[in-house]
Amino acid sequence: MSHPSAPGAPTATTLRTDAKLIGLVGLAHAISHFSQLILAPLFPWLKDAFDVSYTELGAVLTVFFVVSCMVQAASGFIVDKLGPRPVLFVGLGMLALAGFGYAMAQSYWMLLASAVVAGVGNGVFHPVDYTLFNRKVAPTRLGHAYSVHGITGSLGWALAPAFVVPIAMAYSWRTALAAAGALALAVLVVLWFYRSVFALDVKTVQKATGQDAHLPTAGQFDFLRIPAVWMCFGFFLFYAMVISVVQTFAPVAAGHLHAVPVALVAVCLTVYMVASAVGMVFGGFLASDPSRCERIVGAGFGIAAMLALFLAFGDFAPVVVPVLFGAMGFASGIAGPSRDLLVKKSTPANATGRVYGVVYAGLDIGQAVAPLIFGRLMDNGRYTAVILGLAVVQGVLIASAFNVRRVRREAFVPASA
Repeated sequence: MSHPSAPGAPTATTLRTDAKLIGLVGLAHAISHFSQLILAPLFPWLKDAFDVSYTELGAVLTVFFVVSCMVQAASGFIVDKLGPRPVLFVGLGMLALAGFGYAMAQSYWMLLASAVVAGVGNGVFHPVDYTLFNRKVAPTRLGHAYSVHGITGSLGWALAPAFVVPIAMAYSWRTALAAAGALALAVLVVLWFYRSVFALDVKTVQKATGQDAHLPTAGQFDFLRIPAVWMCFGFFLFYAMVISVVQTFAPVAAGHLHAVPVALVAVCLTVYMVASAVGMVFGGFLASDPSRCERIVGAGFGIAAMLALFLAFGDFAPVVVPVLFGAMGFASGIAGPSRDLLVKKSTPANATGRVYGVVYAGLDIGQAVAPLIFGRLMDNGRYTAVILGLAVVQGVLIASAFNVRRVRREAFVPASA
């Protein structure tokens, strides 16, 4: 089976035009991640307002990620058909609408309905973002584009609780969620003003990348027969489990293991995210050579796994715990841009949106599965097992990265063969 290479960027690209595109796409990606975390910090308010349990509130997030997963896989086809710009604008509009829907909800079921809307909006971003990067950014700057993309996502996560909690405390949870919707709407307005930056002539790109306009419809699904695509899907599923564990359980588990004060436990996630963002900056330079992306991913997550093992079994002062989380975040962040190159190298020229849609659906599945596994460990007080499990999943990422390269090489057959 032939395996076409990923599309190259247009030759007529400048640092200024690339920087503008990367910045605007990063802004949209930040709002996507921001919208994922606007509800969880408000659970204490929502629990009293709707007289529901934390399990029922958790189900709202499950609905969000399940819908996002389905939409992410499907939206890639739409991106390849219509181009990324209209899909991006619809996604941002849905996130804004969901924020207002949360704010106006009069029942638990209205919260669930708004979560469906938010999931639809959130599901479009990865196919849109990576289609724009891979088709419009110069190849020499792709590593930096992926780096900025990861950093803005982390900043979006960090912004959400810092944004909604103070507003909820000063006014109400409804005001906080309405403000979140207004922020998404404001970003949509900014991107609409710069809409020419996102223009992509789909027919021109198809011709430039060698796609036959008269291919039968069945050809749209040929990419599903590429083993490397499914290996990438599995990689991102496990990557999402790492993020979910770090965001939800690992700081608390480490706090129990090492008698860490509550204030320091709360700092661990922030330190991890900030260090991860710094690591992504360095990772963007390392990703300038795509041939070494698997080695960079393996080294980054290998170091992170060793740090997690030390966190699980080491004996040290409580103040060291946030430092270890920072080191683990930095190592993981370095691997981020190279992680995205794994997908690009496995993507046929005419299927960018579809491949990224399917592969990144693994993120939503991983975030839906991880709480079920690690939450039970936490409920049973098995804190060492939580951190050990984090190290094991990070180890799986190393094997997954090199398996992507292996199956990609095995599937490659020269066109003349």
